[in-house]
Amino acid sequence: MIELHLPQDVVIGGGASDALADHVTRLGVERPLVVTDEFLLEQGPAGPLVERLHSPAVFCDVQPDPTVANVDGALAAIREHGADGVVAIGGGSPMDTAKVAAVLAANDGCEMRDFAGYHQVPGPGLPVIAVPTTAGTGSEVTRVAVITDTERDVKMMMLDGHLMARVAISDYKLTLSTPAALSANVGVDSLTHAIESYVSSKATVVTEMLSLEAARLIGRNIRRAVRHGDDEEAREAMMLGATLAGAAFSNASVALVHGMSRPIGAHFHLPHGLSNALLLPAVTRFSVSGAPDRYARIAREMGLASEADSDERACDALVEELDALNRDLEIPTLSGAGAEREHFERVVEEMAQAALDSGSPDFNPRQASREEIVALYHDAF
Repeated sequence: MIELHLPQDVVIGGGASDALADHVTRLGVERPLVVTDEFLLEQGPAGPLVERLHSPAVFCDVQPDPTVANVDGALAAIREHGADGVVAIGGGSPMDTAKVAAVLAANDGCEMRDFAGYHQVPGPGLPVIAVPTTAGTGSEVTRVAVITDTERDVKMMMLDGHLMARVAISDYKLTLSTPAALSANVGVDSLTHAIESYVSSKATVVTEMLSLEAARLIGRNIRRAVRHGDDEEAREAMMLGATLAGAAFSNASVALVHGMSRPIGAHFHLPHGLSNALLLPAVTRFSVSGAPDRYARIAREMGLASEADSDERACDALVEELDALNRDLEIPTLSGAGAEREHFERVVEEMAQAALDSGSPDFNPRQASREEIVALYHDAF
């Protein structure tokens, strides 16, 4: 049996966000709360979009890798405004914050920690309209939210159908002002989604199609989009690829990269996209022997190998490309991103166990022991 979970409406294309107010009205939302961040509101595309809405309030106290405090703030803003719907504008952080706050607002008596894990949200939330401004997380089309509990240094992963936005608006024009470094981090993050969802043991014929097209679009356009931010053709390909990859992994799951990434974010407070990106080459090198035909197919879709090439050669080309991509896009190692060796050595065993406990590594084509995960963390350091 194949199931595919997506928002009620997914609107894709340049200028699609022009109709944001119409979608809000169509859902019957009369008092929307906009969740975004201060930069996007004051200098980015969020400000003009907010101006088009009727009776909005705005919550912009959201940081990269959102925390329990961010969600609590958004929930307080929902209640203060009497909001009957939420509009999320931004990257994964505003979207995840909005999705969790929306279900908390409609499920009295629940605590955020109650939602951690799989299918723990008891009922639907306020309707959410998600408008991404980066080509990265795919949160606009996923049932997933990740919130950091800073008291426990834990990233709470939540997967539930009630976390799905009602409307996703994927407009590449909103990404044209995204800085190069952020474009690089979230771009490799979306490539990670495409690769992991394709090699996941939970992949289906439907998610495979989404994953492969996402890998093709992202792999062939990411350098152009990062180096030439005004290249609309490349930006459009990246935005579509990110949305397709989000839909793929939300339905097929992610794997070892994501399992290892969350503890990095919790302990070293690196953005999610960056922690995925710096792990991707090492984890792929480890994993290819578990599904060489699948990794080879990814390589061919990305234009790294031909049908005439052996799977072994295609897999080698993929691993080499992921190393080269991180170098070309100036994605640092973990130490290059500011992690201190002493801190790393103190928590690496704990991170490896947390990665295993997350469940995501179970879907990896090659299973990793705790010791192997520790070694992979050292490779990425």
